[in-house]
Amino acid sequence: MNNSHVKQLSGLLLATFFISTSGVLGKYIALPSEIIIWFRSILAMVFLFMYCKYKNINLKINATKDYKTFIIGGVLMAAHWVTYFYALKLSNVAIGILSLYTFPIIIALLEPLFFNIKFKPIYILLGIMVLLGLFILTPEFDLESTQLKGILFGVFSAFCYALRILIMKKHVANYNGTMLMFYQTVIISILLLPTLFFMDLTGLKSQLSYILLLALITTAIGHSLMLHSLKYFSAATASIISSLQPIFGICLAFLFLNEIPTIHTFWGGSLILLTVVIEGIRTKK
Repeated sequence: MNNSHVKQLSGLLLATFFISTSGVLGKYIALPSEIIIWFRSILAMVFLFMYCKYKNINLKINATKDYKTFIIGGVLMAAHWVTYFYALKLSNVAIGILSLYTFPIIIALLEPLFFNIKFKPIYILLGIMVLLGLFILTPEFDLESTQLKGILFGVFSAFCYALRILIMKKHVANYNGTMLMFYQTVIISILLLPTLFFMDLTGLKSQLSYILLLALITTAIGHSLMLHSLKYFSAATASIISSLQPIFGICLAFLFLNEIPTIHTFWGGSLILLTVVIEGIRTKK
């Protein structure tokens, strides 16, 4: 393993840890999800712009056809963030993050539709394993259950995130990862701006420091590093290597929120993560 590979792998693992902080922060911040995401985006946009200027990163979009892809990616990222935070607030960090972590298998299932990659039947088995894991996670099939709603929001968030990764994968060879993340935050900030006029902003001042952490550590640094890693790893491989994210997130929730995973969470989560490990070993081979 050469130094360059170690460096890129270390960057991906660091991105995974930073992104995993979103679970604790999203659950802890006492504001509507849309408001949190707007402030997260606008602050991250400022941080990313300053960094791009400092590093002389070119912010020019090279081709007119790329504008459409950038906008679609931004819309999907907004949907991913908002629904993920709904999942966290309706259930808990463990269920929210494990539901979200169905996205590697969703990517593996969808990747042949986006790239010239042959579909592999093993993905059907892995998909069934993920569904079984989600079934174990679900305490009861009652649409009024907040935990079930949390799982459904988490899986929908995973679907949006998977689509966004596959769409942006086409551009990582031509654009800097920080530049891509900057435009994502611009689009999200524009999309969610109207929420400031009809949602409750009470308590914003007391929560601002946590939103700053979410914007800088989780978003500006974490997601930029993750996009950068797509230059060196396939979309499926990058998402699989980052399977430590649920473990990081659950550990942080235990330390800072005193959330203790239930036995259902343990077994259902283990089955979901097992599919990720299997795909990781298969991809390596």
